Amino acid sequence: MIRFILSDLRRLWAGSMVVVLLVALATALGVSVVLQERALRLGSARAADKFDLVIGAGGSETQLVLSSVFLQPSPLPLMPGEVLGRLAADPRVDWAAPIGFGDSFSGYPIIGTTTMLAQNLSGGLAEGKIFAREGEAVIGAAVKLSLGGEIKPMHGSLEEGGETHTELVYHIAGRLRPTGTAWDRAILVPIQAVWHIHGMEAEEHAGDGEHEHEAASGTDSAEHDHEHEKAGADHDGHEHHGEADPDAALDESWTAGAPGLPAILVKPKTIADAYKLRQDYRSGNTVAVFPGEVLTNLYATLGDAKQILVAVASGAQALVAASLVLVTVIHIGQRRRQIGALRAFGAPRSAIFGIVWLEFFFLVAVGIAIGFALGYAAALTLSGIFSQTSGITMPVGFAREDAALAAVLLAFATILAALPAVLAYRQSPAQALRA
Repeated sequence: MIRFILSDLRRLWAGSMVVVLLVALATALGVSVVLQERALRLGSARAADKFDLVIGAGGSETQLVLSSVFLQPSPLPLMPGEVLGRLAADPRVDWAAPIGFGDSFSGYPIIGTTTMLAQNLSGGLAEGKIFAREGEAVIGAAVKLSLGGEIKPMHGSLEEGGETHTELVYHIAGRLRPTGTAWDRAILVPIQAVWHIHGMEAEEHAGDGEHEHEAASGTDSAEHDHEHEKAGADHDGHEHHGEADPDAALDESWTAGAPGLPAILVKPKTIADAYKLRQDYRSGNTVAVFPGEVLTNLYATLGDAKQILVAVASGAQALVAASLVLVTVIHIGQRRRQIGALRAFGAPRSAIFGIVWLEFFFLVAVGIAIGFALGYAAALTLSGIFSQTSGITMPVGFAREDAALAAVLLAFATILAALPAVLAYRQSPAQALRA
């Protein structure tokens, strides 16, 4: 029987290839959606795991996480610099690192931060040393620049028509180890250098006066927010220019007079401290979030999108199945003489059923196997493209539930193959030979 089936498939190779291709494409669509969605969840979750608590000005929690953890370019409102001073002196805090956005170089975001974050982000350096002066920088593992190279910061990006700063040129002092996060594509520079080249030192002293005045007079918090939003708008618009000394030593002893900040990454000493800090800074002019909680909300939205895509893929698979049934029924009609001859030579009905069923099931099973391979390759390609642009490592791989999906598809193929087999089974030899 097997030799007869293989001979039949070789004789009808063109039609067999069409069946396999249709099944493979329909299966690959569904598999790629499942694998890509899972890779996005795992990659983003692993990236967020490196950051325990993020504190920013009041506003969108989602945007705060996207900007500070995933480095998505978007202006954030500034919170008072005194928040950094309070966190630095808080006994519940292991370390607190301010971050500043807005500049870029060759498509890589420039992030103003501290030596503490640079040391703890990737567990050390792959080469070089941590920046120790205002004119030094540390690059992520995926930044295609060399140690000692020059970085001329640009406000905004080249696509937006950004303006190149002439106040300071950074020199690359070290490279971080890979983290699998968006920070692999980042350029880390001293936060005080960012403040200086944006002329925010003057705002620092002005801010002290404002804070003291507000504390004495009880100024409404809305007015306080307005002042810092205005400062943030001035910073984004690059209206302030300052001077920076590339050889100046770093001073990371934070006081209440620090300039306004878009976000602070906090490492609490214990889990209990993390929840207490989150509660303390979720009122007034600040908001504190666990990145994992924000991602959970995003996953819920992503889950809805996944259901829609899976429904589309299932619809495509149903159409392919209907087309295959139609093609197979027509094919059985064209093979009536062959079936009649087999019956006339004494082949039992069960043998005819088995031949037709095995042929069709074999083609569908091969199509499913190829579809899983194509879906995996498509998800791997998409994840690679996304990783290159975002820096986030997106692991693509099969899980236990994928075996259940394959079993369901094979069970469906078993039922689908039975339809043409039943039609062949019911044909009588006399009718088949007269056809």
